Amino acid sequence: MATYAHLAAKLLRDAATFFRNVGAQNQPLKEQMDDNASVYEQVADLLEKDPMGILDLGDDATAKKK
Repeated sequence: MATYAHLAAKLLRDAATFFRNVGAQNQPLKEQMDDNASVYEQVADLLEKDPMGILDLGDDATAKKK
């Protein structure tokens, strides 16, 4: 059974593929698109490994929400 986290991870991986394809077709954008793809893949990995994980942003924003 798929969860929202599974769906989100798949969408992030699909977006990463899109970014890589754009970069492959447009050399001036390649580095930025590859960086974007890498970030999306890292977030997909986080979702798959720990869907309820807490992201520590190092600021008081998350502390105020508690």
